[in-house]
Amino acid sequence: NTNNISPVLLKWYDHNKRDLPWRKSNLFYPVYLSEVMLQQTQVKTVIPFYTKWLIRFPSIESVAVSNIDELLKLWEGLGYYSRCINFHKSCKILINKYDSRLPENEADFLKLPGVGNYISSAVYSIVKNFPLPAIDANIKRIMCRVLKIKNLTPYNNKRISNAVEKFIDKDRPGDFNQSLMDLGSSICTPMKTDCYICPISSLCKAMKTSSPLQYPLKKSKGIKPLKCLAAVIIFNKDKFFIVKRPINKMLGGLWELPTIELKTYISPNDQLFKYIKMTYNITVSINRKITTIKHSYSHFDISLNLYNCNLQENNLINSEFASWIKPDDIKHYAFSKSNHKLFNKLNLNAWNI
Repeated sequence: NTNNISPVLLKWYDHNKRDLPWRKSNLFYPVYLSEVMLQQTQVKTVIPFYTKWLIRFPSIESVAVSNIDELLKLWEGLGYYSRCINFHKSCKILINKYDSRLPENEADFLKLPGVGNYISSAVYSIVKNFPLPAIDANIKRIMCRVLKIKNLTPYNNKRISNAVEKFIDKDRPGDFNQSLMDLGSSICTPMKTDCYICPISSLCKAMKTSSPLQYPLKKSKGIKPLKCLAAVIIFNKDKFFIVKRPINKMLGGLWELPTIELKTYISPNDQLFKYIKMTYNITVSINRKITTIKHSYSHFDISLNLYNCNLQENNLINSEFASWIKPDDIKHYAFSKSNHKLFNKLNLNAWNI
């Protein structure tokens, strides 16, 4: 009988819960911020970013009135930058429509940019004690083992949702959701199970098979495509040229060296020359390839080649999406990790290569 999962799980949680900074308060803003940062990101990675963010931006109002460039700089390195952009937009809406409070109606919260079912359920269960199951990958894995489910079909996903909704503690829904997350991070992990210390092992059907790691079946990872890119560094005296990525694109709002995806049938030099001339009205001569870095994203890998250019003619019209900066100014702009890899490979004492 798996109806008793809530009492034993909460008892275990009370003695073993992780000491995390966002658990020191059940106020809306810090809880909401933590759930946004934790999307697709490990706890240990989030903690320093979360701590620094709250010091710099202690309220919804402080986020809403800030420039997106300032927010992205503090987010730099956390990845999935659309989360930061959506959080900024949402804070503005929360001020204007809800007096910086969590909307009483969950449907209104779900309309905010970047807010999906998981974030909404997690926030409302913690802040308002709504008995809403917050089902993430950790909880799906645990419930697959409890219910002995191998394949995450739509039907089985519904079974999991119904089960968690049945199990959730009506008095402590936020703690219940977080207890499952802690269980999935420490005892019932993707690679190992410590069934002998698991508080719900007696209720787990997969444990009784002696092969709990077979639940659920792991999807075979396909080979990620490789994209070949080229970037240029163009100096004008003691400054070099950077551009800002469109806000609605991948890595939107970040700055970078001018970059293109290379076509295999045209020489890189010709592609770079035409791109820089047509896009920025800057004429350059491409000298040589300086270095190459590799970088991996969730759905593809890149090989990024850096080329040194000589500036011939600069007819760039003033734009907020392009700038000439000194090497020391890098710390004031938000760049992607791939660009930081390029900067780290360059000799900063000899940037006029």
